[in-house]
Amino acid sequence: MKTRIIGKDLKVSAVGLGCMGMSHAYGSQSTPDEAKRLIETAIEKGCTFFDTAEVYGEPDCPHHNEEMLGEILRPYRDQIVLATKFGVRFDLSAPTLNKPIIPDSRPENIRKSVEGSLKRLQTDHIDLYYQHRQDPDIPVEEVAGVMADLIKEGKITHWGLSEVDEDIIRRANAVCPVTAIQNRYHMMYRNYEALFPVLEELHIGFVAFSPLANGLLSGAYNAGSTFNENGDHRKTMPQFQVDSYEKNRELFSLIQRYADDKNATPAQIALAWLICKKPYIVPIPGTRKLSRLTENLGSADIMLTAQEISEIDKALDDMEMSDVFGGAKLVKR
Repeated sequence: MKTRIIGKDLKVSAVGLGCMGMSHAYGSQSTPDEAKRLIETAIEKGCTFFDTAEVYGEPDCPHHNEEMLGEILRPYRDQIVLATKFGVRFDLSAPTLNKPIIPDSRPENIRKSVEGSLKRLQTDHIDLYYQHRQDPDIPVEEVAGVMADLIKEGKITHWGLSEVDEDIIRRANAVCPVTAIQNRYHMMYRNYEALFPVLEELHIGFVAFSPLANGLLSGAYNAGSTFNENGDHRKTMPQFQVDSYEKNRELFSLIQRYADDKNATPAQIALAWLICKKPYIVPIPGTRKLSRLTENLGSADIMLTAQEISEIDKALDDMEMSDVFGGAKLVKR
């Protein structure tokens, strides 16, 4: 597995593993044995970058993902980079399947969160600690100050921000250098490409979450696909509605054309497009299937030239697409 540096010195595999889907939003939770097989296979194949959050779980087991990863990754702790997140909770009183997010980055809550994550992850430090979403009531400078203290205390070694714009990045970085942002980024959602110049100026990495548009770009679904398991949020996502597949036909054809040319799969092309675009971009696709894991990690070996990236970008610029899921709604504390 190829590696790359995000921020100034954090070395990670070119493709990471987003672990949320084992515990949240994609139907039934993975069993410990299923998760262990998947994660140990990822490590065997050279994946060193694992992403979780304190809220990845369900109401009856709200910290399921951290607890499960802590047990599985403990024997490999010195071989891997572990990222988790603080600063939000779900509004469980909402009637919607996809619960709104309530941000809370008060310093006392961050302190409580980091101690909880360290215990659940069975580690003495977190390699990359993200503010999960911005809290409108707490200036990001105050959050960055807490991060600086946690670094001094050895509880975290690097920190980052999720779903943020240039102003937040600059303000946070001025207080405590930011290692990475983690923003939604895939062929159907390119809004954050405008951040590339500031990331390059400040030497900040871009960790791309949902790089396959919640799996749509893998080519595994069609208008007949259904998502009937309890807790599977895809049933409400616009890109998985019956009429979306026709709207995205040109996009699917574009991806398949490059897949045929490169002897690759659609998922590998969608991920390679991210990896080959900038040396500081690291996608973190999630999966619970061993075959998909192998496929996703193999995208690091697919090469797209600068000209091919430019051709794909130009095609995407002029292409009709369906609406796509843009994240949970934020509500005030």
